[in-house]
Amino acid sequence: MEQQHQASPPNDPESQLKRARREVGLSQDELWQRYFALGGTAAPGEFEAYVDGDVIPVPHEYDVLVHALNERSMELGSSHRWPYSADE
Repeated sequence: MEQQHQASPPNDPESQLKRARREVGLSQDELWQRYFALGGTAAPGEFEAYVDGDVIPVPHEYDVLVHALNERSMELGSSHRWPYSADE
């Protein structure tokens, strides 16, 4: 299992992933369900730490999470997409 890293203190008190979750109108539980359905493996508490910016997920877990956000964005008819780990 790949090691996850503690996030360094963000400049912005709200994480990018938390802002993205709010932008697509999903609750934490709804986003976790979508993430899990796509193959994400983090338990709800670990997932919450990812979204809150307290823990940086390994690239695969980050990409599954971003994919869930991007799918929801497409459902809403938005052209906004969040970058995958390889895109950054």
